[in-house]
Amino acid sequence: MAFSDELLDAGAEIWEAQYEHPFVTELADGTLDPDAFRHWVEQDYRYLLDYARTFAIAATKARQEERMAGLLNVAHTTLHTEMDFHREFAADYGIPREDLDSTVKAPTCVAYTNFLVRTAHEGTLPEIAAAVYPCGQGYLDVAEHMAELADEEHRYTPFIEMYTSDEFYEVADWLRTLVDDCAERNPGEREAMREAFLTSARLEHEFWEMCYQKEKLF
Repeated sequence: MAFSDELLDAGAEIWEAQYEHPFVTELADGTLDPDAFRHWVEQDYRYLLDYARTFAIAATKARQEERMAGLLNVAHTTLHTEMDFHREFAADYGIPREDLDSTVKAPTCVAYTNFLVRTAHEGTLPEIAAAVYPCGQGYLDVAEHMAELADEEHRYTPFIEMYTSDEFYEVADWLRTLVDDCAERNPGEREAMREAFLTSARLEHEFWEMCYQKEKLF
């Protein structure tokens, strides 16, 4: 079994909890509170900046030119394609770019992004690969689950389409390959990779909860 699949097996209960979370199920059927989705747009926009930063830092730890290019490409895709998607949604909700840029992270978003950036600075490339894997693979899996639940088109259909697009499949496949390659080359780091993966997976679940509850700083 590929190590990326071992990680998914280890996180199976967390994945199932994501599938059953009301943010996910209500988005799938189009009934999600618009304020909860707006909270996701704002918070995920802030999250993505650090997600891209994590890949950029990871690129400095790569030894092969091809791997460095791949890591920087994910950072570039995140900053342009995925963040453009968020800006389009923001425009639909009447949220100007300035408001997105000035959004204050909720505590859960702070915890998640701090974990990723700290792992990028202090961890090895295998740990970083495992830490970002739950986001890339998780959004694909959750969006596929949403697509199965959705009966008709609605205001959130573009979200499902974005995260089940060919481009997103390519990014998820690349991440899976990176995780497997890192595990194969660095078998002594597999336990650290597993811990990083599970931490991010738990934070992925908590991110849905944060948006559903519209968590903010007091």
